[in-house]
Amino acid sequence: MADSLRETAQRWLDAFNAHDVKELVALYAADATHTSPKIRTLFPETGGQLRGRDALTRWWEDSNTRLPGLRYELTALTADETRVFIEYVRHAPGVPPSPVAEVFEVRQGKIVASRVYHG
Repeated sequence: MADSLRETAQRWLDAFNAHDVKELVALYAADATHTSPKIRTLFPETGGQLRGRDALTRWWEDSNTRLPGLRYELTALTADETRVFIEYVRHAPGVPPSPVAEVFEVRQGKIVASRVYHG
């Protein structure tokens, strides 16, 4: 089971770096949540959390527009039966690289919740 979660995380990273929002969002459950300090900063009314594929689609489409060169460089990936912990370096245009950790909770092959932690 942990191997399939590792594969999910790798697919997520590949889709993100390809700026393939459709593939990225397809990895999430229909009512998934995504929590990030970047969401809280840009959209304070959300409390930092988005819910559902439509909101995720809008978030990543906007992100790709704002930061067309954004990419993540994998540094570590750890999984058990229900969670994946992924660490990566965030490379964004015009800012120094920064460490990020993200946790995916996965049920029935779909990400049901993700939480981002910036270093």
